[in-house]
Amino acid sequence: MLPPRAWPVRAGDAVALVAFNAVLIGGMWLRHGGLDGLGGAAANLTAAGQLTGLFGTYTALIQIVLMSRSPWLEQLFGMDRLAHWHRWLGFSTVGLITAHTILTTVGYAFGDGRSIAAETWNLLTTFPYVLMATVGTMMLIGIAVASMRWSRRRLSYETWHFLHLGTYVAIALGFGHILAVGSDFSNDPWARGYWIALYAVVVALVLLFRVGDPIRLARRHRLRVDRVVREGPGVVSIYVTGRQLDQLRVRAGQFFTWRFLARGGWWRAHPFSLSAAPNGTYLRLTVKEVGDGTADVLRLNPGTPVAVEGPYGIFTTLRRRNAGSLLIAGGIGITPVRALLEELPAGKGSIVVVYRARTWEDAIFRPEIEELVKQKRGTLHYLVGPRGSAGVPDAPFSARALTQLVPDVARRDVFICGSSEMMRELHESLRSLRVPDRQIHYERFALL
Repeated sequence: MLPPRAWPVRAGDAVALVAFNAVLIGGMWLRHGGLDGLGGAAANLTAAGQLTGLFGTYTALIQIVLMSRSPWLEQLFGMDRLAHWHRWLGFSTVGLITAHTILTTVGYAFGDGRSIAAETWNLLTTFPYVLMATVGTMMLIGIAVASMRWSRRRLSYETWHFLHLGTYVAIALGFGHILAVGSDFSNDPWARGYWIALYAVVVALVLLFRVGDPIRLARRHRLRVDRVVREGPGVVSIYVTGRQLDQLRVRAGQFFTWRFLARGGWWRAHPFSLSAAPNGTYLRLTVKEVGDGTADVLRLNPGTPVAVEGPYGIFTTLRRRNAGSLLIAGGIGITPVRALLEELPAGKGSIVVVYRARTWEDAIFRPEIEELVKQKRGTLHYLVGPRGSAGVPDAPFSARALTQLVPDVARRDVFICGSSEMMRELHESLRSLRVPDRQIHYERFALL
């Protein structure tokens, strides 16, 4: 398999570019007389509305770039961190654009001597594209509400994902309004060209990496389901074959988003990690039925065409800093850990695996893992059963429990995959044991 490309971009470069453009936007606003006439309530409110509108638009564009699947951003920060920033930047964007709407309307109302209701009607009916922009703003607010944790838990993945795609429509609806009456667009062709270029770059990134790359992969590799193998209760492994798989730039621990082009399920995209190291012959993913269309995946037939996006993720051996590694998996989280184990170099005592499962039946890949640990001359610990049962302490991942299992944990790279609760508990314990953050590796396999 080919190694992932190394992009000549540093994290500081990306941060500096974002900061530079923010300063440039503020500077253009000042050059266009942003501070002129300040002092009165109407002028102050209108100026604040202009600024919140400009920066709300800018953060909306950054939000899309974060989820454009750009390989250099993914390499620098990891999809998990990008998704986290995307989420909170989304709420900030909605706040800024809502503030822009309110501040501008109130400022114009004070300046024109109208009521707020009358000014609102005037803006909607006489200003170009304001009605479209208002619809876009309402869509963004709705998407933000659907993204809140209490709301997200009540929506299926497909419904939430479909609503999220509305972000593109909402931002597009505001574009005409910005060009027609935006404070930085109307009278300055250079500023107008700058903002159009920003939009063009964002659109190009989305088209290139969210549309172009999947089409390229589909044409080149012609992926199909080869066979489906039952691994445990509600768990199957899917073996995918195709052409030139040795040319895929993928490593153990990474994941693809998979679309199985069968009737009724072709439109669903699922993020599944590889459960075996890439070998140039097949790709293996392992799926547990948890709703959201995964039941259909378990019933796939051989020969079903497969479309993929990716690979994604920095949960790989490239992040290792030490000779020793500790791999901790919970439940179906064993899938990328099993692939990592296959790729790690052998060495006496260099690898320790801790596998947490509720029952022995849920502990999939046991023969494979035991054989790999033996080949690598490592150590394997099973924690099977409910908390407090024989062999499983009440706090199986407490700092005390970890040091009993792995006394030299602070000198190892720690790879974690499991439930959010398990990863949170482990992260706290590892920090209390003074394991540096740079030695703790984890990733949530989910995409926006």
